[in-house]
Amino acid sequence: MKRIFCTIAAALVIATSAMADEGMWLLPLIQKLNAGAMKDLGCRLTPEQIYSVNHSSLKDAIVIFGGGCTGEMISDQGLLVTNHHCGYGTIQALSSDEHNYLEDGYWAMSREQEIPAPGLAVTYLVSMTDVTDAIEKAEDQNATREALQKAAQDSNPNCRVSVTSFYNENVWYLIVYKTYTDVRFVGAPPASVGKFGGETDNWMWPRHTGDFSMFRVYAGADNEPAAYSPSNKPYVPAQSLKVSLKGVQQGDYAMIMGYPGSTQRFQTEAQLKAMLDRQAVSIDARTLRQNIMWKWMETDPSIRLKYANKYAGSANGWKKWQGERLAFKNLGIIEKEQQKEADFMKWVGKNKKRQAKYGDALEKIKNGVEANTTALDMQLIGETVANIELMGFSSGIQNAMARNLRNGQDSTAALEAAIASQAKRYQDYYEPLDREEAAALIKYYQAKTKPEYALAGFENVDVDAYVKNLYDNSIFTSPEKLKAAVAEKGFKALQNDPVNQLMNTLLMTYAKMGLGGGMGGRRPAGGNNGAQDIREGSKAFTAGLLEWQKGKATYPDANFTMRLTYGSVLPYSPKDAIMYNYYTTLKGVMEKEDPENYEFKVPAKLKELYEAKDFGQYAMADGNLPVNFLTNNDITGGNSGSPVLNADGELIGLAFDGNWESMSSDVMFEPDLQRCICVDIRYVLFMMDKFGGAGYLLKEMNIVK
Repeated sequence: MKRIFCTIAAALVIATSAMADEGMWLLPLIQKLNAGAMKDLGCRLTPEQIYSVNHSSLKDAIVIFGGGCTGEMISDQGLLVTNHHCGYGTIQALSSDEHNYLEDGYWAMSREQEIPAPGLAVTYLVSMTDVTDAIEKAEDQNATREALQKAAQDSNPNCRVSVTSFYNENVWYLIVYKTYTDVRFVGAPPASVGKFGGETDNWMWPRHTGDFSMFRVYAGADNEPAAYSPSNKPYVPAQSLKVSLKGVQQGDYAMIMGYPGSTQRFQTEAQLKAMLDRQAVSIDARTLRQNIMWKWMETDPSIRLKYANKYAGSANGWKKWQGERLAFKNLGIIEKEQQKEADFMKWVGKNKKRQAKYGDALEKIKNGVEANTTALDMQLIGETVANIELMGFSSGIQNAMARNLRNGQDSTAALEAAIASQAKRYQDYYEPLDREEAAALIKYYQAKTKPEYALAGFENVDVDAYVKNLYDNSIFTSPEKLKAAVAEKGFKALQNDPVNQLMNTLLMTYAKMGLGGGMGGRRPAGGNNGAQDIREGSKAFTAGLLEWQKGKATYPDANFTMRLTYGSVLPYSPKDAIMYNYYTTLKGVMEKEDPENYEFKVPAKLKELYEAKDFGQYAMADGNLPVNFLTNNDITGGNSGSPVLNADGELIGLAFDGNWESMSSDVMFEPDLQRCICVDIRYVLFMMDKFGGAGYLLKEMNIVK
């Protein structure tokens, strides 16, 4: 395997400018693989200024925000900026009917007004070290990985260590992270700015969304991670980003650093077809569920607040998958993959050693995919019956109580604490909505599933009557009913609730499908789900591709580790005779305004600022206010909130979306079509300063004009 990694390194030495726009590059390798191409495009930084383990560098300003986004430090006093949709769940959780920060926006006017965000954390990359040789030479690779991890953990206090695979387990890195858990909400625009255009404009260009929010990271007196305390101090990062007001022009160098979540650029035809099949199941089921949510959300601002984050989380993937399926068709993605695999096998067949190493890789992957005969069935039940919220209260309380008992609490305290753990879920729950969803989802599942996986006991059941009885009699429909029942009957009240019958039926159905452990299980209860064949075949196929493409710049699939992508600010043409400009302005917001459509409402104050042309230092040379712009950087989910940097490493915007025409980009990069949609940092600061009245924050930033 050392030979394979040497092949990777040798193959990537030549990184031509033609490939510069594509790639989610590993930071420790940019000196070897990318420095020349980046310089040719206009980058004025050295690789050491971007990533260094011995000195402060740009990587020290970039964080994992929450569990699936990127953020960046913009002051030496812990100030952080990310996307509005990245902070969305936290802002929603901090909101109430009386203080609806999601709808109305919020800006702290002092440190004392910054709002603690329980459960939110940011994570910094400390270092990445290649440990491939040590693992591949070991007789017991699992034991070696554990030993490497323990040794690194012991020498890095207050840190988290992982040994992570790349190139489908052909390369391994030991990665050290440091996580801070005292994070406080500083401010964000109202949803009518931060989510302007809603799902209609999601993944679309031209775009006019002020997709940003701000937080502050706090630390103990020693600048190390510490639990929340009023005495904590703003964290002083090893590096923070300079903020540029110089703007962008077509052709300008642009690079993005962040944490792309997942791509499938080493997957095969068989895997891609299976992915499309699963997506089709999810799209149809989510359409049903989202329509019910939206109907109720439109009736009452309180219901909208409760379900805003649930709806957004569902709808984002729902629309992306639709676009991905369309792009697969329009761009011939499956046909291109078929041709690649045919050419690969032709190359393999010309050499007996290659035949021995890679000859059965594609067949093994195909067999593994076909062995997982219940993949679509599990997708269907996971998108329908498993989404009934009422069951979540019962399972959540019982699981929490079991944990509390294991931790030594007596039964009374364990139960009380378990019930208290569901308070936030109840805050975001509306029983009539869940009741309607339950009936619709059970009916849909029963109509779509195979006969052998139909819910047992529901053969001749009137689902509407069943659901009415369930919700009328369950103690879990409100915290008041739950507490009253427990006060009277104790834990037996939970055990005897009718929702448990539905939950047991669901678990038995999962078991029939071969999934041990129920909804959260991943280990087959019996038989072969093909996972081992896919794992072995993917490792061999990826190694073969790297050898076959020797001399071509290559990078591993995204896996939520820090990456760099570089390119330029560019327009694009989606169709014949249509050319999209590379930026949008506030004028476009006003042109899209529709007071009758929630997604396109414009705040009155923003209209006043627009009419007065009161844009201050954030206006472009022609007097217009920039909102969004395009680059050809290579991003995916997880890059949301990532800094868009100019040739000097200064912040010019935040990445927040991709474009509709290239929704297949997780599988194949399309250089003529693929674009990254960014919110211009000038619009961010305008909204913070002129609209939000929080211009005092500018004093702690390093502004470059």
